[in-house]
Amino acid sequence: MLHRAAAVISKVIFICCSPLFSLFDGLTWTPLLLRLEYHPGQLWQSRPGQAALDYSVGTVIWLGLALTLELTKMWKWIPTAILLILAAPLLLLFGDVAQHHLNGTRNGLYVDPLITQRTAASIHRDKTFNARLHGPVYAQPLYARNGPGGNPAFIVATEQNVILAFDATTGSQIWMRRLGSPVSRSRLPCGDIDPLGVTGTPVIDTTARNIYVAAMTTPDGGKTKEHLVFALSLDDGSTRPGWPLNLSGIKYGGISFDPAVQNQRGALLLNSGVLYVPYGGHYGDCGSYHGWVIAVPVRDPKSATGWATGARGGGIWAPSGISTDGQSIFVATGNTFGASTWTGGEAIIRLDPDAKFSGNLRDYFTPSNWRRLDSEDEDLGGSGPVLIDVPSAKPSELVVALGKNGVAYLLDRNNLGGVGKGDGFRGEGVQSRHVATGRIINAAAAYRTGAGTYVTFVTTGTGIGCPGHSGNLIALRIGATSPPTIDVAWCAENEGRGSPIVTTTDGSSEPVVWAVGSESSNRLHGFNGVTGEALFAGGGQDEHMGLVRRFQTPIVVNGRLFVAGDDALYAFVVR
Repeated sequence: MLHRAAAVISKVIFICCSPLFSLFDGLTWTPLLLRLEYHPGQLWQSRPGQAALDYSVGTVIWLGLALTLELTKMWKWIPTAILLILAAPLLLLFGDVAQHHLNGTRNGLYVDPLITQRTAASIHRDKTFNARLHGPVYAQPLYARNGPGGNPAFIVATEQNVILAFDATTGSQIWMRRLGSPVSRSRLPCGDIDPLGVTGTPVIDTTARNIYVAAMTTPDGGKTKEHLVFALSLDDGSTRPGWPLNLSGIKYGGISFDPAVQNQRGALLLNSGVLYVPYGGHYGDCGSYHGWVIAVPVRDPKSATGWATGARGGGIWAPSGISTDGQSIFVATGNTFGASTWTGGEAIIRLDPDAKFSGNLRDYFTPSNWRRLDSEDEDLGGSGPVLIDVPSAKPSELVVALGKNGVAYLLDRNNLGGVGKGDGFRGEGVQSRHVATGRIINAAAAYRTGAGTYVTFVTTGTGIGCPGHSGNLIALRIGATSPPTIDVAWCAENEGRGSPIVTTTDGSSEPVVWAVGSESSNRLHGFNGVTGEALFAGGGQDEHMGLVRRFQTPIVVNGRLFVAGDDALYAFVVR
């Protein structure tokens, strides 16, 4: 209740003070105010399907405090006391964007009272922010409100094996850390990223002030390949004692981790003191790779353990990586090769905190046509599991899975059910439906409004059964029935392959779906989350970005959206 109350209070302050902000817009504090860095993020991990409170309410506090300075001159202490009293409950609600899609459910749901459906139409590049990069950049940027020196900062990782910290106000570089030489594509058996360094989104432990990141490196120009997991200081990028962890010695059963054929694409997850790192293969499926989850106790990285799929293949490579409900962890695996019986591929799998798999039916789901999906490379592993709660539905605690075959699956999070019993399209899991003509490979987002619960994602084709316009950005509405239903709510054209996020003003109101036309238009787009109406169509010449890589996803920091391109971290502002 605290987070909803705080969101309501912040919205009331913002609405009530807006006329005053307009009155005093010409006063001397305004330029200073616009240079202040605000602090969004989250206070705790949200329940699946709910927003983690994105402390863009910090904007309201800063506005109130700045206005107070002027009011104090004019009306002495009375306005000061009133505004400070109103702002006081919100001072504790600052936070961070410390992991992929904001929280462990991977729903990508932000709360920011400044970003409404009306203000979304006026978003534009913030050209005062200048953070230069040398990509490629596939990892989502991160934000720490209490960064180096106690100042807000962005953290960006590149395929050059370079980790950078940028001042959150100006974009100036604070520090840079090189983790070793990346591996050239020419020295890999197959692949489509050149060079190959850091691909998966890192994760920040703001309490320990550590950044955890996985990198592919070589000490000898590519002859030797190594997968190293680092813990870096948030303050200066230095490597923490006892790190990095070299995964070359990791084994599971009779399977050894082979760094030459494994690739780290999915986002890292930190949960209850354990760091989870997913691995799949390179593009082209060369070599004897497996799907791996490496579990690293951060206090004792040398005691790391791993779990791997039994058959060759089964990569865990979705951009959102691993999700969690705070207890179990969930992964999506890809196609396996030569498997006559199910051995871990084409599945949603629940692992315990030690990354152990029970093998029980309640702890995995695979579609009834998994052999066909294997043979046609139409795997379930292209999009990570998203965890949602749908009140009044039975079951209500769900996993959303999306396949490269264009099928959406709803699963009971407490009983995944084993092998499905449908026809491959209908009747799989709790519910399934063919929703896209092309492959679904990205990180989906989820949100709840007064009109229902939605899941949105991008496909290489178009939506099936779009009620109005067609397009490659699809929003599903999950019905609160027994069992829950799947309907295509709307479709829109995103002009590219970026993964979406969602902003709301209070957790459910005025939803805006944001996505980048990655590797195509390279423009940011915003859509009404209920109707799919285009609110922001990419802007003008100033809003065009350089190359933004596929699956890249924006983050939200107090009335601003940030997108990592190959050449820069781009800032967009609604103010």
